[in-house]
Amino acid sequence: MLLPPELIDRIDTARAERAKVRERDLAAAIGLAEAHLLAAEVGRGGVQRIEADPGRLIPLVSALGEVLALTRNESAVHERRGTYQDFRAGEHAAMVLGEEIDLRIFPRHWVHGFAVTKETEHGPRRSLQVFDAAGDAVHKIHLGEGSDAAAFDRLVEALRLPDDAPFALSERAPVEPARANPAKLEILRQEWAGMTDTHQFLILTRRLKFNRLGAYRAVGAPWALPLPLTAVSDALVQAAAAGTKIMIFVGNMGCIQIHSGTVHRIQPMGPWQNVLDPRFDLHLRQDHIAECWLVKKPTKRGDAISIEAFDKEGMLILQMFGKRAEGETDTADWDALARGLVAAEVA
Repeated sequence: MLLPPELIDRIDTARAERAKVRERDLAAAIGLAEAHLLAAEVGRGGVQRIEADPGRLIPLVSALGEVLALTRNESAVHERRGTYQDFRAGEHAAMVLGEEIDLRIFPRHWVHGFAVTKETEHGPRRSLQVFDAAGDAVHKIHLGEGSDAAAFDRLVEALRLPDDAPFALSERAPVEPARANPAKLEILRQEWAGMTDTHQFLILTRRLKFNRLGAYRAVGAPWALPLPLTAVSDALVQAAAAGTKIMIFVGNMGCIQIHSGTVHRIQPMGPWQNVLDPRFDLHLRQDHIAECWLVKKPTKRGDAISIEAFDKEGMLILQMFGKRAEGETDTADWDALARGLVAAEVA
């Protein structure tokens, strides 16, 4: 067993008392990490530990066929159906660049891996689940009716770890609050204006001792403007109505998942705003949004305009951009939509 018997008993009791509660919510309710719940099942059937290294895992995932990719943080869940294609390995960063499943992967946070098979009245449900050092979910892959179950079995056999391989979770790293360096503010503004690629932004802010939110708060117009807390929801509704092509980024420390294209069915449910499309779902806790910003970053192809939402601790929840067609620079429809949200706030 990976966990002490008394901890397993505690988890079993909680499962029996809260049979319909989702794993993440169940773990939070009893003060554990989500990975604890799977660790409790290892050796008792249905859960097998596997290597989490994306350089080994993702190439084998490609053979599964169509699956559901899921990446989330505390406030947003991003689900995309498709196949894992065009994997680009990297020691510090890796990518999946398929037409539907589009990921940015940070391998050092892919620490604990599990292959899960749950028996249900509709047959076995299979998934691959990866967690960081603290036991928080980094990325999950759920097989569906059209997935290749035999390829799943081959993957598990290739990546299988002994049930008693060392398993320990570390403390969750605290969220860094907004950080600014007033002495370098003018340099930030000057060099921001000279950017030619959005990827230069984090390099710039890190060098000048700002972080993302600290830079937005400090830099001011025309680069960062505050938006109403409803801006993400408003943008989704307007983009759906107009057929505007957008990009939606949701991530955590280990993975960022991207949807590119239109959205259609926008459905609020309690505190959640949802996109419920055939190939893409988004679930956003609107009540977690504490700050929202309109951000402009210069690039060689024109300004990249984004809407970005943060929670009360300063954690990035979600980013939205306009989707450029291949070889084109025009995101005028999105730019007008996003800027209109600023005008609405001013009004």
